[in-house]
Amino acid sequence: MPFRRVPRAVSFWTAGALLVLVLAASGIPSPLYRVYQERFGFSSGVLTTVFGIYALALLAALLVVGALSDHVGRRPVLVAGLLLQAVASLLFLAADGVGWLLAARVVQGLSVGSLTGALGATLLDFQRSDRPKGPLLNSASPGLGLALGAVAAGIAVEVLAAPTDWVFGTMTALFAGAALLVLVLLPESSPRVPGALASLRPRVRVPRAQRGAFLVAAPCLVALWALGGLYLSLGPSLAADVFGIEDHALGSLLLVAVNGMGVVGSVSLWRARADTAMLTGCLVFAAGVTATVVAVAAGSVVLLYASAVVSGFGFGAAFLGAIAVVTRGAAPGERGGLLSGVFVVGYLAFSVPAIGAGLAAGAVGLERTTEVYGALVVVLALSAAAGLLRRRRVERRAAARPEAVPAQL
Repeated sequence: MPFRRVPRAVSFWTAGALLVLVLAASGIPSPLYRVYQERFGFSSGVLTTVFGIYALALLAALLVVGALSDHVGRRPVLVAGLLLQAVASLLFLAADGVGWLLAARVVQGLSVGSLTGALGATLLDFQRSDRPKGPLLNSASPGLGLALGAVAAGIAVEVLAAPTDWVFGTMTALFAGAALLVLVLLPESSPRVPGALASLRPRVRVPRAQRGAFLVAAPCLVALWALGGLYLSLGPSLAADVFGIEDHALGSLLLVAVNGMGVVGSVSLWRARADTAMLTGCLVFAAGVTATVVAVAAGSVVLLYASAVVSGFGFGAAFLGAIAVVTRGAAPGERGGLLSGVFVVGYLAFSVPAIGAGLAAGAVGLERTTEVYGALVVVLALSAAAGLLRRRRVERRAAARPEAVPAQL
């Protein structure tokens, strides 16, 4: 089938499905960490190192090749990234010690880092101008993908005799097939722009027109992804060690509650103004994380899961708003680099605080670490809401002056 005859909607939803698959793969190891921990006998500090090295590899890829698809086209980057995912799954399949896990997570991080900006930009390229769903898919995909990956892995641990063999064997086949799908079905969506080699210089690429909005959204991104990092690295351990939930499937439901409700939050507010979605999400998210801190202090399992639901809804709404705020008005040749910049901030917040939390948990305990961590996340979310309100007031004052050009939100 000639590429030009592939309907735009098919290309859009194909890119969305691939983004969900990639993010599901990144969430699959989380419920399996305790299995590997029991099998190889490593500590919580090593566990968060295995988790964190993935995010650091991902960051390296975002900084180096995040804008590459703006220059060489989306398809070559997508095919290479999907094949790397297949290699990572093979490394997980062969793992017989911590070293293999570290290698697998490094390769997986490089793959996700190369794919995140390219797939996100592909969604923006193929979205309809009259119904722009690119920001919705970009914001909902992390929650949906991570939730699907976590629950699938959690169920596999409970019902399969060799869960890692089944899970990673399946993922190897899926990603090899996905690379072939891109070659056969997905048309090129981005013009090739000179400067591919220069784009490999590590840096965060935020066009001048988007810098003000990027700074406003940054505290929101840090707060959201820092909590996500805590849940994905230490969530199952928190459920088991603090609340006594030893069942792997039940422990993974904590991740599902956060990530699944993130999708609901994104879908619920996707028609709202970008700043309204971000502000609402930040406030709901802050309330949910506050309830999480209370649940840990009180030892209430019911409140823990309820707070995860509220936090997840806020995450989805705030992330949707933040992406829409940052990407509005971005030119096609700048989208890959800009979205990679968004995810650089996100994954830094996703990894570094989580590694610190894992080390702190060994010294002061997981319960106290979670309480302090949650309080700092709440402060960041509220500061983001305050910054957005301040920018809104500036915009209104500028709009009242005929000679002024209102700021973009």
